[in-house]
Amino acid sequence: MLTKPKSEQRRSMMTHLNSRLQGFIKLTGNFIANPFLPPLKYPLSSSRLGFQFSPHSTSFSNNGDRPLSRYQKVTKLDDAFNLFDEMIQRKPLPSVIKFNQLLSALTKLKHFSSCLHLFKQMCVVGVPVDAYSMNIAIKCCCQMSRTNDGFALLACCFRRALVPNVFTFSTLLDGLIREDRILEAERLFKKLIKHRLCEPNVVTYNTMIKGLCKFGNNDIAIGLLRLMDERGCKPDIYAYSTIIDSLCKDKMIEDAFKLFNEMVFAKGIQPDVITYTSLIHGLCNLCRWNEVSKLLKEMEEDVRISPDIQTFSILVDAFCKEGRVDEAEAIIDIMVERVNGYCKSLKIEEAMHMFHEITRKGLKPDIVSYSTMLQGLFRVARCGDARKLFDEMRAAGQIPNEYTYGVILDGLCNNHKVEEALSLFHLVGESKLNYNIVVYNILIEGASKCGKLDTARTLFHDLTLKGLQPDVQTFNIMISGLCREGQLKEAKLLFHKMDESGCPPDSVTYNVFLQGYLRNKHFDDVEMLLHEMDGRRYSLDASSLSLLIDQIAAGSPDRRMIELIGRLVPKEMMNIPA
Repeated sequence: MLTKPKSEQRRSMMTHLNSRLQGFIKLTGNFIANPFLPPLKYPLSSSRLGFQFSPHSTSFSNNGDRPLSRYQKVTKLDDAFNLFDEMIQRKPLPSVIKFNQLLSALTKLKHFSSCLHLFKQMCVVGVPVDAYSMNIAIKCCCQMSRTNDGFALLACCFRRALVPNVFTFSTLLDGLIREDRILEAERLFKKLIKHRLCEPNVVTYNTMIKGLCKFGNNDIAIGLLRLMDERGCKPDIYAYSTIIDSLCKDKMIEDAFKLFNEMVFAKGIQPDVITYTSLIHGLCNLCRWNEVSKLLKEMEEDVRISPDIQTFSILVDAFCKEGRVDEAEAIIDIMVERVNGYCKSLKIEEAMHMFHEITRKGLKPDIVSYSTMLQGLFRVARCGDARKLFDEMRAAGQIPNEYTYGVILDGLCNNHKVEEALSLFHLVGESKLNYNIVVYNILIEGASKCGKLDTARTLFHDLTLKGLQPDVQTFNIMISGLCREGQLKEAKLLFHKMDESGCPPDSVTYNVFLQGYLRNKHFDDVEMLLHEMDGRRYSLDASSLSLLIDQIAAGSPDRRMIELIGRLVPKEMMNIPA
């Protein structure tokens, strides 16, 4: 079989590209009148760079499953600019792929303007931008409602023999829809199919369906859904849910349920919380409360989908609008329970969204809800957000109680902000807070764990001055802090003082003291402590046992000592049947 010479193949390809360009110029008109880019020194195709751009790619990932490079790990704008400056100083310049990875990282951070600035700089210094670079730049333009600039970049693609793909056109369609230019989006979509510029994929169809529904063109959207099927592109949950939501908003609830049943039973697509929320909203607007109740039951019990903040918000609004105050309050109670659950499972973003939605409804969370939210924020080290919420709480007229202050002090100490905790403690002044042993325990532990042993001592001695009796936890915290700093003599004095103070040491005290001896290699009193523990029927905890095993392995203890340790090991820690 004869093949054309390479030069003839190249001419043929360029002729084909030029014909596509001319057709597209007719389509886009003045979109390409002012090219976005300065002319490059040399046009390069993605294939020449050894960079294959998939015609069905819809993401910015070009490294498969390989570990992320330093260019992809950028999370701060300043770091991105510094890295870019470093890259353009190198001779030769790094691969365009590395530049693309940096641009992609910026788009994920939504720094679209900065990303475009770096793209322009790439062109100025002579980086051979490829189709991937162009797609990133086009996306940035469209995200910034500068779709005309996106089309100018598209014209540059054609001039540089860079073949745009389905991602390029999907992005431009999305840009037009963002700017409410639905008629132009429809014309572009039709041209894609008519001129075979690309085969639309599910993202392209979904983008158009979103735009059509945005303007209430439900019939055309459903027609597009049918076209997807005909052209072998299977509609997904997003396509169906978008149209169902639009039908519900237009009070075409029967049509919405018809499409819902088609999706579930004919197509086998499982609905999600967004689908159900749209249907619930539609039923609420028509005051069909029995059906709302049935759908909620089906959603939670049959399909096992939990309502989200949007679902709850719609229900509260609908019930309030109809004067059904009891039902609205019941929903609010569930939302508060969800906040507590989210905080306990450290899903703080979900908790914050739910919490703020409650306040947006004009309802005032109580002090317990604020305290729970504050505790959750401190547990994930979001101290700044906790402070902001504390200020909001006081502005809303909620007066912090002892428990709330305890949560804040504990949160600050656990995040190594002992000075702030002490400032707050002293700021409150002569209140119940200053006569609460639990609060003192929090502060003493926070100070000792941060190496501020003198501060811990001062707080401990303040107890006597204020007539407060240290409890066993107070002593345990102080002994632990002293042992941590190697102050074993002082720890021993405090240990003996416990019985004199009417607060005998417990199992925790002995384990803390034992660990202090072992870690500081003071082995003389270890056996005595173990005998005392045996006499009081206390057990070793995991940390003490581990340190003792290390000591046994390092020396040669007698049989009597090993038997003593064996008696102190709890049954649940032994690997033999009880």
